Amino acid sequence: MKKKPARRTRDSESAKAHLLRAATEEFAAFGIAGARIDRIGAAANVNKAQIYTYFGNKDRLFDIVLDTQVARLLDEVPLTPEDLPGYAARLFDFLMKNPQPLRLANWNRMERTGGRADPPGLAASVRKKRKAIAQAQTSGQLSTRFTAEDLLAFTTALVTSWDVNPNNLRQHREAIVDAVRLLTG
Repeated sequence: MKKKPARRTRDSESAKAHLLRAATEEFAAFGIAGARIDRIGAAANVNKAQIYTYFGNKDRLFDIVLDTQVARLLDEVPLTPEDLPGYAARLFDFLMKNPQPLRLANWNRMERTGGRADPPGLAASVRKKRKAIAQAQTSGQLSTRFTAEDLLAFTTALVTSWDVNPNNLRQHREAIVDAVRLLTG
C-alpha cells in the first residue's frame, strides 16, 4: 500500500514556526553554506518556495534563526552584571542543554567575515550587556580592572570555549564560575 504524502502546512504562522525549528536544526548542524533550503522545507513539511516568500533568502533566514535563539537565551538567561559568576553558571547550564545558540553563533563568526554586521538582535544583545556591565562598574558593583567589553568577552569566552566532556560538567562549570569570580573581584 502506498503511503500518502504528508499534507503541506497551510497556516502561515504555523508554517513559519515549523520552518524556524527546521532551519535552526539545519543551520546548527551544517552552517550557512552547508544548509540546504530543500532539506529545511522537507523537515518543516512546507514547500521550499514558501521559505523565500516568508524570509527572503537563506542569509536572511539564518539571521532570523540566530536572532530568535538570542532572544530565547536572553529570556531564559538574563544577564546579572552584579553577579557575573552566577550568570556564567546559568549560561553554561543553558548551553549544555541547548547547544543550538552556540553552534549558530560559531557558524556566524566562521562564515561571515569581511566586516558583515551581526544580525540586529545579536548586535543589540551585546550592546545591552556591555551597557549593563558598565553601569554595574560605575555603581561599584563590579571591578573596573577590565572594560565592560572585556568582561563580557572573557565571561562569554570562558562559558563557550569548552570541548565539554559530559563526565566533567560539574568540574567545568565550577572552573568557569571561579574564573569569572577572579575576573570580577
